Amino acid sequence: MAGIKLTETEMQYMSLFEAVTQVEARDCVIDEENNRIIFLVGQGMAGKAIGSNGANVKLLRKLLGKDVDIVEEASTLEGLIQAALFPARVKSIEVLERDGGEKVVVVEVPTEQKGLAIGRGGRTIKRARLLAKRYYGADVVLK
Repeated sequence: MAGIKLTETEMQYMSLFEAVTQVEARDCVIDEENNRIIFLVGQGMAGKAIGSNGANVKLLRKLLGKDVDIVEEASTLEGLIQAALFPARVKSIEVLERDGGEKVVVVEVPTEQKGLAIGRGGRTIKRARLLAKRYYGADVVLK
């Protein structure tokens, strides 16, 4: 997470998240456009963070007045994209570099899962774009 600075608000959200879920938050991204907060947690910790029948997420939504998304961290750009698009199944991920060094990630999902990968109002693909831009300076395109 080198180079990423957290605001006081993000740190407060992370502290509340950890108190409610008993899971360490690795990062917190405030998505004003979609009125949500995205928390990044360690690999294998999403289930515990969500809680039984989504109890932790429901409580956090109530306390924060915003939607809450939980994404598992990954050590690679491809892994982060897969985690951000979950539960959609990813067929392939291709990282391209445009002129000027700009990275573009082309993600292919099965046709029947395209709606799931995009999400209602584009929320899921926007989550993947936010995280890819924050960690890798890359844009995500769905194929």
